[in-house]
Amino acid sequence: MTLQQLRYLIEVAQSGSFNAAAHELYVSQSTLSMAIKDLESELGVSIFLRSNRGLTLTAEGTELLGYARQVVEQADLLSERFVNKTSNNRRARLAISTQHYAFAVQAFINIVNACETDAYDFTFRETRTSEIIRDVQEFRSDIGLLFLNDFNERALTRVMEDADLHFTQLFEAAPHVFVSAQHPLAGKASLKLSDLDEYPRYSFEQGTTNSFHFAEEPLAALPHSRNITYSDRGTLTNLLIRGKGYTLSTGVLSSEMEQEIVAIPLETSETMRVGYIMHGERKPTELVQRYIGELESIISGSTLVTQPRKRAE
Repeated sequence: MTLQQLRYLIEVAQSGSFNAAAHELYVSQSTLSMAIKDLESELGVSIFLRSNRGLTLTAEGTELLGYARQVVEQADLLSERFVNKTSNNRRARLAISTQHYAFAVQAFINIVNACETDAYDFTFRETRTSEIIRDVQEFRSDIGLLFLNDFNERALTRVMEDADLHFTQLFEAAPHVFVSAQHPLAGKASLKLSDLDEYPRYSFEQGTTNSFHFAEEPLAALPHSRNITYSDRGTLTNLLIRGKGYTLSTGVLSSEMEQEIVAIPLETSETMRVGYIMHGERKPTELVQRYIGELESIISGSTLVTQPRKRAE
């Protein structure tokens, strides 16, 4: 087994066909097919199911792909850390996966603006809860941001422990209701759940992992008659500004929301414990530490955060 074969495997899985992968890798399709065939023979497994509709991963192939990504990621990190240590072309790297939090974006922007290196590869993913966990587990991201509460903590902690991921709390906040500044409820000092019954509830779409435990909003398991799901924060902003619905979150508004959206405290004993996850086998780089520091700085300046927490040394 070689790193080249694993890189080929990853590209074929991402592309969905040998032809497309060969084009991306600048190799012949026969070279690619032979490499995957040799890998299957060596490991004694079938990696792909081939049909007229293209390629799909087998169960063994899916498991192997996860390991392949980890191995290739570690090899790239090793090369970056040691082989290219004295190179003037060495690139700084930082990868973040997060639920849809404005403060996470702002902290990332602060890192980018302050970066003095000539070359870097930074990645910022606002994505689903399950994908955040998977990104950090498979070393695609250095750090992941999500929240825990009394409802989801047991289920998510079990998943994270199985993946050797560790959660560090940044802060605790009470849920707030986000509505348009023109909404009938906008002038309220606080709201009860019953006040929301007649309005649509907006929730981030969680894909095939559609368990309430993976929901991005608190109290997601409570039944509601009008539900709208969406997949990005820009859509949420438009829905809130132009519609009559609401969503629940920490209450920390992004800059693009501040003029037209208000956050109203929800009368509930529920709390959101927002923090970051990291893999147990990975030590935070200087950039990761700086990113966490930016998060803490932004959080400490928010009046809606009830219990900011410093990370463990």
